[in-house]
Amino acid sequence: MSEKILPLSIEDYDSIFELWNSVGMSRRALNSVDDSREGIERYLKRNPTTCFKAVSETGKLMGVILSGHDGRRGIVHHMCVNPEVQRGGIGTRLVKAAEEALYGEGIQKIFILVFKDNEKGNAFWEKQGYTMRTNLNYRNKSLNSEIPTGK
Repeated sequence: MSEKILPLSIEDYDSIFELWNSVGMSRRALNSVDDSREGIERYLKRNPTTCFKAVSETGKLMGVILSGHDGRRGIVHHMCVNPEVQRGGIGTRLVKAAEEALYGEGIQKIFILVFKDNEKGNAFWEKQGYTMRTNLNYRNKSLNSEIPTGK
């Protein structure tokens, strides 16, 4: 495994955005406000030690995970691995880095939202030990008309 797992910074934004847009399921999860350069910069300022990237020996971005917390629960907001290297352990290493960072900040439980029809993603998260909650309804409300509600 020659990829390095490193902290994410706003200087990585162009590469992150390019990676997200190269993967259909990731592209589908983006919105023009939260995932803009300004939105990601705000997220990284709030979560400076819990977001990571996987970089090849040549410096190419191979994967990224955005995770953070509210002081009580952790959340993985985005995790994406270059399709050319999926199933090679990069995703697992990114998740482990995020989990360790969150645990180091006192977080004991993490959640993630995955599209129901994302079979590969759901299988990946199940393999990582993330179980399906069937006793909850997920609800959201957009306070910005530019962000879709996801119905």
